[in-house]
Amino acid sequence: MADYNFRELQLHILKILLCFDRVCREHNLHYWLLFGTMLGAVRHRGFIPWDDDIDVGLPRPDYEQLILHAREWLPEPYEFVCYQTDPRCLSGFGKMQDSQTTLIERKHVNYRGGVYIDIFPIDGISSCPLRQRIQYWRYSYYNKLCYLLLRDPYKHGHGPSCWLPLLVRRLYSPQCVMRRFRRVMLRYSWDESRYVSCLHDGPTSVMPKEVLGRGATIEFEGHPVTGVSQPDVYLTHEFGNYMELPPVEKRKSHNFYYLNLHKPYRDN
Repeated sequence: MADYNFRELQLHILKILLCFDRVCREHNLHYWLLFGTMLGAVRHRGFIPWDDDIDVGLPRPDYEQLILHAREWLPEPYEFVCYQTDPRCLSGFGKMQDSQTTLIERKHVNYRGGVYIDIFPIDGISSCPLRQRIQYWRYSYYNKLCYLLLRDPYKHGHGPSCWLPLLVRRLYSPQCVMRRFRRVMLRYSWDESRYVSCLHDGPTSVMPKEVLGRGATIEFEGHPVTGVSQPDVYLTHEFGNYMELPPVEKRKSHNFYYLNLHKPYRDN
C-alpha cells in the first residue's frame, strides 16, 4: 500500500471540494455533502479524522448538466470523469479529479487517475418497497459487472477464480453494460418522484426529497459549503446514533495502492 501523509491528502481533496463548490455556485447547480463527509461536517466541523475521501451528490438533472459542461466549467488541473467523459471509467457515478496527481486505488483494478472527490447522482425512486428492491438488485448486478470488467481476471491466479471475470468479458461489452446500467438509474424521474436515493449507497439511502431539500450552508474545515437541509434526519437515517464515535477497529481508511500528489497520472 502507498505510504502517504494522511493530512496532506485531506487538504488536497479539500481544495477540490472548494473548487467544486465555486463551480456549482457560478452555474446554479445544487449539491449536498453526503455520507461520511456530511457526518464529518456536523460531528467534527470537517473531516472525520480517519477519513480520506469526500462525497457529494447532485440531483440527476444537475449531474447531467455537469457532464455536459465540465470541460468548459472546471479550471485546470481539475477534470470530471465518468463513463460519458472517459470510457475507461465504468461506474454509476463520477469523480472530480486533479490531473496533476496520480492515484491507483487497487493493484488489480485497471484504472489510473488523479486524486478525487466522489460525485454521486441522486435519482428519483419508486415509493413502492418492492420496486425499490428490484431497482437496487439491478443496480448491484450491473455495478458488479463493471467491477469484473475492470478487475484483473488473474487476481487470484489461473484457477476457477478467473473463470467468472473471463466469462463476463465474453458475454458483455463495456458499452452494453453501461447502457443498461444507465437505464436502471434513470428509471424514475427526479422531478416526478417523492422519494430519492443515491442508488450506489443501497436501500438505506431512500428518503423523502425534502430531507435533502435545497441545501443549507455548513462549515467544513473552516469553509462554508452546502449540506443537506435536514442534517439530523439525514444522518440518523444513514448512521443511527451518529454523534457516537465507532470502535477503533471500525475506523477504516482507503489504504490506496499508489498515491503521488506531485506527478500527473498521464505521465505514469
